[in-house]
Amino acid sequence: MATGELSVEPIDHTEWWRPAVRQSARDRVMVRPRAATSPVAFWALMVLMGIVLLSPQEIVPVLKPLRIALLTAGVAAIAHLFECWFAGRPVTIVTREMKIVTCLLGWAIVTIPFSLWPGGSVDVLTDLYVKSLLLFWLIANTVTTERRFQQFAWGVTIMTVPIASTAFMNYLSGSYLQGSQRIVGYESALTTNPNDLALTLNLILPFALALLWFTRGWFLRAILLVIVVLDVTAVVLTLSRGGFLTLAVILGITVMKLFRSPKRGWGVALLAVLLLCLPLVPASYWHRLTTITDIESDETGSAQARRDSSLGALRIILSHPIVGTGLGGDALALNEEIGTTWTVVHNVYLQYGVGLGLPGLGLFLALFATCFASASSARHVVAQGRDARNVAHLAQATWLSLVAFGVAGFFHPVAYHFYFYYLAGLATACRTGLTQPISRKATSARFVFND
Repeated sequence: MATGELSVEPIDHTEWWRPAVRQSARDRVMVRPRAATSPVAFWALMVLMGIVLLSPQEIVPVLKPLRIALLTAGVAAIAHLFECWFAGRPVTIVTREMKIVTCLLGWAIVTIPFSLWPGGSVDVLTDLYVKSLLLFWLIANTVTTERRFQQFAWGVTIMTVPIASTAFMNYLSGSYLQGSQRIVGYESALTTNPNDLALTLNLILPFALALLWFTRGWFLRAILLVIVVLDVTAVVLTLSRGGFLTLAVILGITVMKLFRSPKRGWGVALLAVLLLCLPLVPASYWHRLTTITDIESDETGSAQARRDSSLGALRIILSHPIVGTGLGGDALALNEEIGTTWTVVHNVYLQYGVGLGLPGLGLFLALFATCFASASSARHVVAQGRDARNVAHLAQATWLSLVAFGVAGFFHPVAYHFYFYYLAGLATACRTGLTQPISRKATSARFVFND
C-alpha cells in the first residue's frame, strides 16, 4: 500500500448510526472514513463561505448584479447532485440532524398562515433561512474527509484576517458608530454590526486554535499565532459584551484543555499572557461589561432595552405558545407588547420561541443538542495515525464553537442566520461523514495508517 494511505479492515455496518454513549476506554468508539464526494461541490462551497463572510461584491460593486452567492450555491448544489446521480449514491446523508432540520423547516412553513405578517415570514424563509439550511446541507454532504475538514478550517481561519484587520484599522482611525465609541464593522452581511463581527470571529477562533495545536512547521504556526492574536484583539475592540463573555469561555476551556495535556506549559503561558494583557483593556470596556449585571448603569440604554425586549418576548411566548407569531415576527410582536421600537429580541432561544412557538424552540434545542453530541462523540475517536488525530482535534474545535454559540445565543438576534447552521453542518460531518461510530463490541475494525 502506498505511503500515507488509510486502510480499514472489514466492519459490521449494522449499528454505525447509533449515537455514541459514554463508554470505557476498552469500548470507546472506532471510526471509518467516508468516500470523498465531488471536488467541484466542495470548492464551490469554500467560495460560497468566502462570499458569505467577506462580501466581495461590496468591494467590487460590479459583482452585485451577478448575485455571486446564489450562483456559487447553485454550482455547489448541482455539482453534488450530478456526482451523486452518476455514482449511484443518495443525494444526502440521512441523520438525526437532517431529520430535525427538515421538521424545523416544515414547522416554519406550517406557521406562516398564522404569522402576524405572512409576507414578511415568507421573505425571512426564502431570503435567509433556506439559504442557511442550504449551507448546512452542503457542508454535511461535502466535508467528507479529514483533508477537506482541514481545508475548510484553514479557509475560514484565513478569511478572518481581512475582517479582524478592518476592525483594528477602524479602531486606529477612529471610525466609530455614530454617537458611540464602538468601531464600525466590516462591510459584510454577517459583520457590519460590531456585535456580529465579534460573534463571527469567536465562532471561527476554535478552528484556528485547533490548527495551531497540530500544524507542523514553525512558519505556519507563526502565521496561525498572528491570526489568533489579531482575532482576539478585534473581538475586544468591538466592545461587545456578549463577545467578551463568549471569548472568555473559549479561552478558559482552551487553557483547561492545555493544563490537562502534555503541553500544559503552553497553558501556563497562555494564562500568563491573558493576565498581562488585562491592564491594557480600556477602562470604558470594563465599565461596559459591568452593565451585564448592573443594567441600570448603562448610559446608552442598550442594556435596558435588551432586558425589556427579553421580558416582552417571554410574555409573547406565553400568549402564543403553539405557533408563535411567525418566522421573523418578533419585531412586530414586540411593538404590540412593549411599544413601537422596531427592535428584535437579542436572544436566539427567545427568537425561536416567539417566532415558531414552543414546538419550534423545542426542535431547535433538539437540533443543537444532537449536533453537540455528534461533535462530542467525534472528539473521542480511537484510531491510529496523525490524520485520525487531526479529525479529533477539528471535532474538538467544532464542539468548542458550538459551546461558544450556546453562550453567544443569549446576546444575539441570529436565530435564522448562517452562524449556527455551518457549525451544525460540520458537526453532522464529524460523526456521520468523517467518524462514523462503531463499537468495539460490534466489530473488530481498526484503523491502520501507513507512514
